[in-house]
Amino acid sequence: MSIVVTGATGALGLLVIDELLATVPADQVAVVVRNKEKAAALAARGVELRIADYDDPASLKGAFRPGERVLLISGSEVGRRVPQHTAVVEAAKAAGVAQLAYTGVLGGPGADFQLAAEHKVTEQLILDSGLPYTFLRNGWYNENYTENLAPVLEHGAVVASAGDGRVASAARADYAAAAAAVLTSDGHLGRVYELSGDVAWSFAEYAAEVAKASGKEIAYRNVPAATHQEILVGAGLPEAFAAILVDVDAAIERGLLAGTSGDLARLTGRPTTPIAASVAAALA
Repeated sequence: MSIVVTGATGALGLLVIDELLATVPADQVAVVVRNKEKAAALAARGVELRIADYDDPASLKGAFRPGERVLLISGSEVGRRVPQHTAVVEAAKAAGVAQLAYTGVLGGPGADFQLAAEHKVTEQLILDSGLPYTFLRNGWYNENYTENLAPVLEHGAVVASAGDGRVASAARADYAAAAAAVLTSDGHLGRVYELSGDVAWSFAEYAAEVAKASGKEIAYRNVPAATHQEILVGAGLPEAFAAILVDVDAAIERGLLAGTSGDLARLTGRPTTPIAASVAAALA
């Protein structure tokens, strides 16, 4: 039986492969990727490449085999994910896979912010398909913030419109380890995991961690949503995507990304990575 990972050349996918290859022989792992050249390093590690494109349903017909365990990593193109995910779900159903695990968003149906909409539709598609499923509802990655520290250091401020809201984030590697765990062990079919960090932090606390690690004065600047939108657009983000990020901050202020269920630590068998550790690593 093979384990198949879609979107395997992305940041999360590569970490999932690392986790799998630590416990599973490479000849039992396959990846579904669009670009053969981009996946050359995976092929060199003995992983089977299956070339297919979320946007080309016909190409997915040979992507899966009966009895395989499949991880559908959500597409990165906001606004295009429903048809893309539909194509994968239909191909997986036609192939008769034994498990379809999906990386959704923390809160599932209760997540009322824009970025969650396509994830909720995808979960319903999977339920309607009748496939054996596992829902991995990922919270925020530490890297969502630590990979964008340059403007924070330049301006001496963490700018957000989240008020005193808190974020229970964890490192991307933590979520990858959880995905690998449900693909390599039994007892996860029909299960829903709300994955998040062990501790929720505020943006004021995050600013303090950046200040501590950088040795610079860093403040938390909470701004109105409209101002936040203008700042993001001024920094070069497309207006529509900036609006989505501002909407996420509103969700954070409402407490929708603060949940600490403990599922992530239980699946990985270790504490989640604190935001302070990720900040320190990013600035090392």
